[in-house]
Amino acid sequence: MIYELLYPLSREFGWASSFNVLRYTPFRAIMATITAMVISFFVAPWFIQKLRGKQISQIIREEGPESHFAKKGTPTMGGALILLSVLVPTMLWADVHNVFVLATAAVTAGYGAVGFIDDRMKIMGKNTRGLPGRYKLLGQFTIGGFAMAYLFLSTNLPARWLELRPRLAIPFLAFAKHPIELPIGLYLAFAVLFVVVMSNAVNLTDGLDGLAIGPVMMSAGTYLIWAYVAGSVLFGRPLAEYLDIAGIPEMAELSIFAASVIGAGTGFLWYNTYPAQVFMGDVGSLALGGGLGMLAVLTKTELLSVILGGVFTVEAASVITQVVSFKLFGKRVFLMAPIHHHYEKKGWPEPRIIVRFWIISFLLALVALSSLKLR
Repeated sequence: MIYELLYPLSREFGWASSFNVLRYTPFRAIMATITAMVISFFVAPWFIQKLRGKQISQIIREEGPESHFAKKGTPTMGGALILLSVLVPTMLWADVHNVFVLATAAVTAGYGAVGFIDDRMKIMGKNTRGLPGRYKLLGQFTIGGFAMAYLFLSTNLPARWLELRPRLAIPFLAFAKHPIELPIGLYLAFAVLFVVVMSNAVNLTDGLDGLAIGPVMMSAGTYLIWAYVAGSVLFGRPLAEYLDIAGIPEMAELSIFAASVIGAGTGFLWYNTYPAQVFMGDVGSLALGGGLGMLAVLTKTELLSVILGGVFTVEAASVITQVVSFKLFGKRVFLMAPIHHHYEKKGWPEPRIIVRFWIISFLLALVALSSLKLR
């Protein structure tokens, strides 16, 4: 909104020439990060107090680690603050006519709404069941399906995107020489499924204080760099062409959304770090996972994101492995799933698990970024 209102003035009025800085995506990304952090820092104390006053607190799993019982009464649904801190800066500093930004923001908000209903039902029912899984998935597939249907079936989009959208990039291989080209309908189904899986993988990771938000921010930082590079031009030549990655100018605006996620996550971590003053809840984890999934699909890094989001991948895989093993053989592979609870059961202190998962996430982010040149 700021970009839309003030940047045109720089071309019409001499006194407004300083607004010309808004044309530069890095500046707006920095401002989006700062805006998100300021919103988080200033609103969070009031928001946490309101949650406590309304007794909106975390429901603790009876079968969970014993150390978690001490967290009973900690406010939850802090993800609503994250949503506010992500969407407001995005709308202020990004090009609100950019269809990629709008689709990503819409899916993030929609998944946040699904998470809100889930959290609310848990609190009202005083149990951990919440919204039945089939309805949660129905909501996620419906929201993601509408967004992807427009992005993958509409012809009223940038011409270069129409060429790129059925192609799947293979990590560490040149995109122009080694793409996987799928029928548009199959790619649409894959894209929707990917976003839903990413959303739920982040949700599964959100089990310890600050565990999920750290990898979320690192992934967002990687997408920020990737989106900016994929949409930028250097010395008259698109950087995407030079690096042989999928890219169009419209992708650069996604870096504003990613920057907002980093700022919102940093502000939230101030209150969510161990021992947490507030929990994210499904309203935050489902929304952030959906947003990351959209960033991956729209920058054509879906397969690379399996590496980048390795922490999320392993967390989800541990749950699937545990369920399949128990149903088929009656045995559990892990002491408890997701895998971060396995390490808790083995006696690891919570901060050790959190920081080590952060370190792994940072390493995987570097590996993902290295693929820009290692191809």
